[in-house]
Amino acid sequence: MNVFYNRAHLGDTLMIDLEDATGEPTVEKFGDVAVVRMDDRVVGMNVFNASEKLTLETEGPIKLTEEFVAQLEAVLEKEGFTYKFDVDLSPKFVVGHVLTREKHPNADKLSVCTVDVGAEEPLQIVCGAANVDADQKVVVAKVGAVMPSGLVIKDAELRGVPSTGMICSAKELNLPNGEQQKGILVLEESRQVGEDFFA
Repeated sequence: MNVFYNRAHLGDTLMIDLEDATGEPTVEKFGDVAVVRMDDRVVGMNVFNASEKLTLETEGPIKLTEEFVAQLEAVLEKEGFTYKFDVDLSPKFVVGHVLTREKHPNADKLSVCTVDVGAEEPLQIVCGAANVDADQKVVVAKVGAVMPSGLVIKDAELRGVPSTGMICSAKELNLPNGEQQKGILVLEESRQVGEDFFA
């Protein structure tokens, strides 16, 4: 679940993206809420006049909290649509430890890495940075993360190899002086695997 608010470009509308869908959607209105369905699945919603109904302190991707999700569910119910969100509130930008790095079998400039992010299983991530190597601490954008550019990280396949997540550069994270740093951001060894990078 990703939530966006950009009043300057989209008006006073909160956009809720629940899942990718292909095909012809149907839209049903409930007061100031438009519910987008694909077959019988709810794949997205728009909440109009959002600033009158919700506490919106920033523009762009909205950081989800239990309080915000509860507020959103209450707004939907007031508008006549009852819905419970299944939300992963764990951090999306975490410290990872590169366990292995191997050459991509089908691309000279790509590497296939296994990265421990503190989950049960390490992630397999295809990375194009020349400076990625085993035994580094790095920043991993997990599936569902929204990059500062607006890119949503999804499971992908790069030149025939599955990739789950992204190893990030300072530039991609929009960090100060990120433009000057080439390749991925390598962190201090003291950082803890799985912790929220931005905490």
